[in-house]
Amino acid sequence: MIQIDDKLLSFDIFEKHFCCDLPKCLGACCVHGESGAPLEMDEIDSLKAEIEKIKPFLKPSGLKEIEKQGVTIRDLDGDMVTPLINNAECAYSIEENEITFCAIEKAWLEGKVKFRKPISCHLYPIRVKKYPTFTALNYDQWSICQPARELGEKEGIPVFRFLKGAITRAYGEEFYAEMEEAYRLLQEQNENQD
Repeated sequence: MIQIDDKLLSFDIFEKHFCCDLPKCLGACCVHGESGAPLEMDEIDSLKAEIEKIKPFLKPSGLKEIEKQGVTIRDLDGDMVTPLINNAECAYSIEENEITFCAIEKAWLEGKVKFRKPISCHLYPIRVKKYPTFTALNYDQWSICQPARELGEKEGIPVFRFLKGAITRAYGEEFYAEMEEAYRLLQEQNENQD
C-alpha cells in the first residue's frame, strides 16, 4: 500500500492497466451488480435538488422506479445507493446505440445539471472504503471489465491515469500529482531491481 495524506492506495492502482472499452462491454457496469451506485451525503442532496432536470433524460422504466422507490434508497448493507430497475440495472441508466450509460451524466454533459454522476461510478474500478482514521482505495477486478483490462494493457494505461479526471474531482489536483510522483518512484524502484 502507498499512503498519500489519509488515503491508503493499493499497488494495483499503479501496476494494473485499465481503459473502458464501451463497444465491447456495452456499459455493463450500469446493468449488473447486487446494489445501486453508492452515494455520498452531498450527492444525495444534489440528486434531490436536480432530479426534475434529470427526469427528461431518464427512460420510462427508470423514472417509474425513482418515483416508486425514491431518488435514493438504502440497500441491504445499510448504504445509500441509487435505486434499481427489477433488482438489476441502475434506475439512472439509459441506452444509446446499444451502450448503457448514465442519464445524470448526459444531463451534465448537456449543461442541465451541476452534478456529474456518483463519484463511486466515476472512480470505478477504484473502490473507496472509509474507516475512522483513513480511507482505503482498492482496485476492483470485475469479470465484466475484462475488455477494459485488455485495452488498458494494450495502450499501457495504468488504472490511476485512466481515472485522472475522477481522482482530481474526488481529491484534488495536488493529490493526483502525488500519485504521479508515487508512480515515478515505483517505476524507478522496479528498474533498479531488474
